[in-house]
Amino acid sequence: METRGMETRVCRLYAKGDLRVETDEIAGPGPGEVLVRIGAGGICGSDLHYFQDGGFGPIRVREPIILGHEAAGIVEAVGEGVTAVKPGDPIAVNPSRPCGTCRFCQAGQQQHCLTMRFRGSAMRQPHEQGLFRDLIVVDEAQCVPVGPGVTIGEAACCEPLSVALHAVRRAGAIAGSLAGRRVLVTGSGPIGSLCIAAARHAGALEIVATDPHAAALETAAAMGATRTVNVPKQTLAEYEADKGWFDVAFDCSAAPSAIHAALATLRPGGTLVQVGVTGDLPIPINMIVGKEINFVGTHRFHEEFAVAARLISERRIDVRPLISDSVPVEDALGAFALAGDRSRAMKVQLTFERKTNK
Repeated sequence: METRGMETRVCRLYAKGDLRVETDEIAGPGPGEVLVRIGAGGICGSDLHYFQDGGFGPIRVREPIILGHEAAGIVEAVGEGVTAVKPGDPIAVNPSRPCGTCRFCQAGQQQHCLTMRFRGSAMRQPHEQGLFRDLIVVDEAQCVPVGPGVTIGEAACCEPLSVALHAVRRAGAIAGSLAGRRVLVTGSGPIGSLCIAAARHAGALEIVATDPHAAALETAAAMGATRTVNVPKQTLAEYEADKGWFDVAFDCSAAPSAIHAALATLRPGGTLVQVGVTGDLPIPINMIVGKEINFVGTHRFHEEFAVAARLISERRIDVRPLISDSVPVEDALGAFALAGDRSRAMKVQLTFERKTNK
């Protein structure tokens, strides 16, 4: 297939609030590369921060950047030497490209790669351009096949599910298996709901989920929560008795009140996995010390991406309740406005099907 000079729409951010759908040209795939026609891309919290605030923490948008790191599509063409996929295959695009040679990659900690190239990230300069576009050329290793029984929208959830699976893995490294355990998830947005699903898949006996939005709690229940708590209308005070109830907590909000509630309701020796990110926060250190709480960080993923693709393909984790809206890329501004309204939307996805004149 001749692909040189093909046009692709891109969703490019120039500065805070300045999001444009433009047209670029794209060449065909070289050796070891794959041309992918993107079908769906999920708007993540970091995409929203770039759009709404121009960045988050010290990471700022300093030059035009194509957003997006949650995407899936169909293989359009392959370059010389590619054997893992073929034209027509549905695939999820892994946005992570570790170098494979630095000391962290060699130690099996690829998510901490010293020269990580992560699609749609403004962490480095020049920025790493993202996946919100019709066509993109990626390395063969970034193409992870998905089953034919799931939609491209479901496949686009591989990246956020990978984050949740890695968080559960971090909990397991400290607390052991989640099978039969009592789990708290504070903040039931997209990542929180996927942490619920991942904990349920890992065998958690009880999963209590909190959030201030009723719509998010409905999704949390659909993803496997055994109880939902609408904070601050309701509290977790009943779980504080006798030094705490939960074995493991996942904080996906990064709100001081949520972290405090998680620490207060964890039993002595329990584990708090911090999933949500923000700037500096006040932390009740005495509670961590007095209850011997394990406070654990979690960052991105690596081998979990292939696991996520398999679980979604087999619907062992069903992500359909998470996808609240699918919006054509032509209305990218409307999609970002909707994604920023937690009272109405959970996971908003851009779709990239071109309209044809009849």
